[in-house]
Amino acid sequence: MKICQVEKTLVSTNRIKDLGHRPLLVVREKVGGPRQVAVDAVGCIPGDWVICVGSSAAREAAGSKEFPSDLTIIGIIDHWSES
Repeated sequence: MKICQVEKTLVSTNRIKDLGHRPLLVVREKVGGPRQVAVDAVGCIPGDWVICVGSSAAREAAGSKEFPSDLTIIGIIDHWSES
């Protein structure tokens, strides 16, 4: 699992059918770190600190073992300060 902060929504007009209409969000593990795209399974907004899972756990959290995701948001952190 990773702790990341949501930066913004990623708008993609062309997607493979298996992605459906699940929101895609741009997240970072730390300020200045590399950006990643995550499937939003819980309803996040920019600025939220979230818990993400990767690999096969990401696919299952997004809804299916066949789902094409390597990073899925599974929870919103209520209290967190980056230190």
